[in-house]
Amino acid sequence: MLMELSIRNFAIIDEISISFEEGLTVLTGETGAGKSIIIDAIGLLIGGRGSVDFVRHGSKRAEIEGMFSVESSVSKELAALLEDMGIASNEEQTIVLRREMTTQGKSICRVNGKLTTLALLREVGQLLVDIHGQHEHQHLLQADKHLTFLDRYAGTSLEKAKREFEKLYEQFIKKRDQLLQLTENEQQMAQRLDLIQYQFKEIENAKLELDEDKELEDERQKLNNSEGLYKTVHGTYESLYGEGKGLEWVMAAMNQIEEAASMDPELHTVKETIANCYYLLEESSFSLRDYYEGIAFDPDRLNTIEARLSEISQLKRKYGDTVNDILEYASTIEEEMDTLTNREQRLVQWEEELSSLVKDLTIEAEHLSQLRQKHAVKLKKAIQQQLKELYMKDTVFDVAFNKVLPSNVTIQQLLKSSPFNKTGLDQVSFMVATNQGEPLKPLAKVASGGEISRMILALKAILAKHEGVTSIIFDEVDTGVSGRVAQAIAEKIYRVSIGSQVLCITHLPQVAAMADTHLFIEKKQQSGRTQTVVRPLNETEQTEEISRMISGVEITDLTRQHARELIIQAKETKII
Repeated sequence: MLMELSIRNFAIIDEISISFEEGLTVLTGETGAGKSIIIDAIGLLIGGRGSVDFVRHGSKRAEIEGMFSVESSVSKELAALLEDMGIASNEEQTIVLRREMTTQGKSICRVNGKLTTLALLREVGQLLVDIHGQHEHQHLLQADKHLTFLDRYAGTSLEKAKREFEKLYEQFIKKRDQLLQLTENEQQMAQRLDLIQYQFKEIENAKLELDEDKELEDERQKLNNSEGLYKTVHGTYESLYGEGKGLEWVMAAMNQIEEAASMDPELHTVKETIANCYYLLEESSFSLRDYYEGIAFDPDRLNTIEARLSEISQLKRKYGDTVNDILEYASTIEEEMDTLTNREQRLVQWEEELSSLVKDLTIEAEHLSQLRQKHAVKLKKAIQQQLKELYMKDTVFDVAFNKVLPSNVTIQQLLKSSPFNKTGLDQVSFMVATNQGEPLKPLAKVASGGEISRMILALKAILAKHEGVTSIIFDEVDTGVSGRVAQAIAEKIYRVSIGSQVLCITHLPQVAAMADTHLFIEKKQQSGRTQTVVRPLNETEQTEEISRMISGVEITDLTRQHARELIIQAKETKII
């Protein structure tokens, strides 16, 4: 859920910081006070389209930052997305989004402090917040999203069938791509075969060995340094083992301490230490002697190595950064050569395999579709009940399925276009008829603003807990309604807030009375500039604000009494 929101230099907002709570938060205020500006800021924060007009006059940039707590319903998906973005999750299960807009139109996006693209910010934001405006109901009106909603509503009961289908679909796409590549222009195939045959022969003739380049470079370094190594190592040996040098002095010391130890046993340990040092130094001297005697001054070998490394360098420029990369490339093109050389046999084999995959995919897609249709019936009944509670008992809701089974599809047709996608064969759309006797129409074509608002609310009441999004924003979705319908909408919005945080801009006193938290938004003049101010209302202030919403102009004792009654009724509704 959205915990904190900070806005600076955005539209008429100078600087505000708002803390949000769980449940239903209602935002009210007079027209033009800046209610929708706050929602616009949240929309920008989660990847919405920006504009230089958002930057407050006289400022260089607008800044919006939001801190969200991550619920378990989205934490797994969000964690995977953050990992792909290279952003570490924190133990507090919080995430901070930040967006800046400059007067030059530049947009700066950050997730947990790390710079990211607008597209990735939008991906993260869509997992956290869902905004529904008066004229823009976003995903729920988009037919291409309806299958996703149905699958989420179905939940875990579809997971196994979806995994089986997706596994086969990946095999299908891979085999289809192989066939597409194999059926390209004959001339291109012949040219490709000539090229990779030449490349393979060039690599094969080089007779490369694994890690050969590293071993040759190490040997070259030793040969280049052989003279210096000989002088240094030989000098070290002479310092230790030469006449009148280190070991002779240590030997003399060892003889003397041995004589002393025979007179005083306390010196026995010192005697042993000196003796050990002598023998260790002697052994090291022998190792140094063996090393410098093994150093070879071989200019011919050095020339051979240089020539070999030059040959390998030529191959690296063409086929890989290391010898191992070159050998791996050779293995890859060897397989491709085999495929192109035996093209006709491979064509027959792969076409048979693709046809078999299509049959298996069709069976799995049918199974998946049958499961979806069972859940569609349940969803239809649940939505119908919600609509009834919103005084739309004559409205009919349905889930329409459209799929074309790939029967008698030729290989050539499959290569041009696939009847499948990664979700199956189903195309799903939510259909509605708002009056008896009318035909079902796509949800997006429902005409009345009030009807759209209630349809969206009914869908949201059912789907909210399945969508994963934990913060839902309603921006005046209660438009065009009044009376008992307004009360029903208020109760429905509250029910949605039980499972998700809901922020709601409203002009309906019934909705305001349902608030767990009531924020009042107003404009004030400070230093000759208009500023938006947000403050939470206590119960007395809430009563006054709801009275204003009821009367429109003048607050009277009668409107105050009505407001108190609405608040009491709201409290009683929450208990039920």
